[in-house]
Amino acid sequence: MKKTLLLAGAILFSFLSQAQLTPEITSWLQDTVTTGTYYVSGNSNAISNNILVNCQRVEYSANSVYITATGVPSYATGPFLDGNPSQASNQNAIFQFPRNPVQNTGTPTATLSGNIGVFVNGVALFDYRDGVAWNSSTNALCGGPGNPPCPGGPMAIQDWNRDAIPAEMAGFDCSKGHPAMGNYHHHQNPSAFKLDLTVISTICNLYDADGLYMIDSNKHSPLICYAYDGFPIYGAYAYRDTNGTGGVVRMKSGYTLRNITTRTTSPTGGSVSSGPAVNATYFLGYFREDYEFAANSTTDYLDEHNGRFCVTPEYPNGTYAYFATVDSNWISAYPYAVGPTFYGAYANRKVTSINEPTTRYIAIGTGVSDFDLNDLGLSIFPNPSSDLIAIQMGGLVEENISIDLIDMSGKEIASTKINKGSSIAYFDVQAVYAGTYLLRFTTESGKSKVKKVIISKE
Repeated sequence: MKKTLLLAGAILFSFLSQAQLTPEITSWLQDTVTTGTYYVSGNSNAISNNILVNCQRVEYSANSVYITATGVPSYATGPFLDGNPSQASNQNAIFQFPRNPVQNTGTPTATLSGNIGVFVNGVALFDYRDGVAWNSSTNALCGGPGNPPCPGGPMAIQDWNRDAIPAEMAGFDCSKGHPAMGNYHHHQNPSAFKLDLTVISTICNLYDADGLYMIDSNKHSPLICYAYDGFPIYGAYAYRDTNGTGGVVRMKSGYTLRNITTRTTSPTGGSVSSGPAVNATYFLGYFREDYEFAANSTTDYLDEHNGRFCVTPEYPNGTYAYFATVDSNWISAYPYAVGPTFYGAYANRKVTSINEPTTRYIAIGTGVSDFDLNDLGLSIFPNPSSDLIAIQMGGLVEENISIDLIDMSGKEIASTKINKGSSIAYFDVQAVYAGTYLLRFTTESGKSKVKKVIISKE
C-alpha cells in the first residue's frame, strides 16, 4: 500500500509539474553536445568552431523563464562577402523572459539597435536597421563601418534610417544572417535563400547551408522566436481568422512603399530634414521611412507592430503574436518581424545571473515531447539518385534526427543526422551500388520513420 501511494504521488507530481509547462518554456531548442560550423570565403568545406549550438539550459520560475545560449545556430554560418571580418562567436548569454507578457498601454516603445528578440535556437533577432542613416548637413550617409558618426551619436534618433535587408544583402550568408562584432543575428525570416520561391541571392550555390526552418505554405508556421516584450514570433503563415479558422494563409504586412520622389516628409506627413532624392542608388525601400502604414481590417493583415491577437497551435486560447513577414515570393517584407515599435512592455532581456530559485526544463527524456516526424514535410531528392541524395525537412526540427542508409538485407551503408534547428542533410552515394535502399529516420525520443530510395547508375 505504501509503495502504491508513493507511486501515485510521483505520478501526480509529474503531472502537476508538466501541467505548468507552457510554450515560453518548451519552445527552446536545447543542445549540450553539438558544436557549430562556419564557412570562409574561398573554402566550400564547413569548418568547426567548437562552440555549442542552440540553447544549453532552460530554467523557469513562476514569473520568468531563463535561457542560457551561445547565440550560435546548428546550421553553418558565413561566409560574409561584404568584407565583414567577424564570425559567429560565443555570446555566453542568459536571457530572462516574462511568462505573462503584457500590452504596453502607453506610448509604444520603438525597436532599438541590437537585440530585440531571441530565436528558439538562441540566435539574436535585430530589427530593420543596420546603424547607418542619412546626414542632411553633409548630404551623405553616417554611422556604421566606413562612415563618419551621425549627429548626436549612435543612439540619437535620425530622420532617415537605412534598411539592413537591401543595404546589407551582399553580406548575408545562405541562412540570411550575419554577425555584428561576433553577435550572429537575423533581421528577417531565418530560412535559407535557396528555399524561397524566388531566389534573390546566389550565396547558397557557393556555400551550401540551411536555416532555422523551411517555410511551408500548407501549415501554420512554427513558433520561431520571442520578442523582447515577451510575445511570440511565428513564421510567415498562420490561420486566416484570428479565432483559428479559415485555413492557413500568408500573414501580410500593413506597410507599403510611399509614393514619393523626394524625401522631405515623414511617413505621417510631418516635416523632417531632407534625405536623398529617390534614385537608382537610394531607391524606395532603402530607408525605413520610405514605408507607410495603412490599417487593414482583413484578418490576414497585421497591425503597426507587425502582429495581431490570434489563436495559434501553441496558444489555443489566443495570444498576441508577431509574424516574420514575406511577400508572395517568400522574399522578406518590411518590417520583417517586429516593429517599428513593440506591442508589449519592452525590457532588455539579457541578464548577468539568475537570482531566484528555478526549475530546470529538459526537453528530451521527460516524456512530454510531441515532436512527430509525420508533421514534417519530408523531401528526398533526387530519387532515383546516382551521386548525391539530399534530405529536406519542412517546418522546425525540434529534436536531433539520425538518418541511416540501409540496404534491403538490413546492412547499414552510411549514416548522418539533421540537428535540431536545421533541416537538411546529404548522402554521397557515388560509391554505393545501384539498387533499392531504405532511409531510416529516428528521433531522440525514439520515434522512427522509413522511406524508400533508389540509387541508379545508368
